[in-house]
Amino acid sequence: MPAERLQKIIAAAGVASRRKAEELITSGRVQVNGQVVTELGTKADSEQDHIRVDGKLLQGPERFTYVALNKPKGYVTTVSDEKKRPTVMDLVQKVKGRVYPVGRLDWASEGLLLMTNDGALANALMKASSNVPKTYVVKVAGQPDEAKLDKLRRGVSIAEKGGRRVRTAPAKIRLIREGDNPWLEVTIIEGRNRQVRKMFEEVGHHVEKIRRVQYGPLELDVPPGDWRNLTLLEVAKLKAAASGPKLTLPPSVPVPAYAPKAPTTKLARVPKSSSPARPSRSPRTSRSERPSVKPSYAPRSSRPPRSEKPSFTPRSTRPSQPEKTTFASRSSGPSRLEKPSFGPRSSRPPQSKNLARAPKATPFRPSRPPKRKRD
Repeated sequence: MPAERLQKIIAAAGVASRRKAEELITSGRVQVNGQVVTELGTKADSEQDHIRVDGKLLQGPERFTYVALNKPKGYVTTVSDEKKRPTVMDLVQKVKGRVYPVGRLDWASEGLLLMTNDGALANALMKASSNVPKTYVVKVAGQPDEAKLDKLRRGVSIAEKGGRRVRTAPAKIRLIREGDNPWLEVTIIEGRNRQVRKMFEEVGHHVEKIRRVQYGPLELDVPPGDWRNLTLLEVAKLKAAASGPKLTLPPSVPVPAYAPKAPTTKLARVPKSSSPARPSRSPRTSRSERPSVKPSYAPRSSRPPRSEKPSFTPRSTRPSQPEKTTFASRSSGPSRLEKPSFGPRSSRPPQSKNLARAPKATPFRPSRPPKRKRD
């Protein structure tokens, strides 16, 4: 395995985060092969080197864990808080392994929050260039008109820390529920601090409630304060969303909730120009209107004579066929075409009639005993 930075190996083992691991290295609490290491950037091999933190040997990297949490209002999205406020880590104490939140939801916000120990995926999702869509359901004070919503769709200038102002990327906004304080659905591709709240503040409307209902391919499907593990398919979709094509969202047209479908009109069929027009049939005449005289036909004799049959030349006038070629017979024997001649029967030598014939063999028959006379 290639050598990696020491703080990365410690964070992958679940001992602490990378920043905390750097503090452990600089304070001299980390040993590599029995030697204390205090310099940042030192590399080691987790499979061959013996790495100890506070005297405890590292057991290798942890298995990756992915959790979807429904964060309720009143929790801080951080691992530890200096003011001793409740954090999201209090809600995932039963999760096997050490996980940390990906992104942030402020104290008054609620909704879907991804937590994992996969550092590579977390960094890819939190990059500004990832453009992973995030959908929020927002309740605002007052009714923003269409001009203000179009301004938010095109992007507005908001203030960040230090007084610097940045312009937000285009967003998708649609009306969900009408009222004095309407509910809107807002989809953005950025993850700036309190971005949705600052966007509506720029157009003169305060955000009363905000809940994140979708993060990339993940949707909120657990009750508040509860969590569940992600499936392998959801993890694969998250990785594809973090490394896929980066597209900006076009401005959306406001769509009211449960909008009726527009009626569709069917186009009339146009006849094909290539097919020729059929001739119109003449109307049928009744039997009374038909002529009673039968049509007359010409006699057979007046018909034109048929063409004469071709004449053929007789057999005698045909040219003679060439004679068959004969081959010379062998000098040693008669010709194959000639039949062999046999002598008459009288010329054969007479057979001798006085030849002694061998006697026929008689079969053996056993002698029977003489019959006894009856008295």
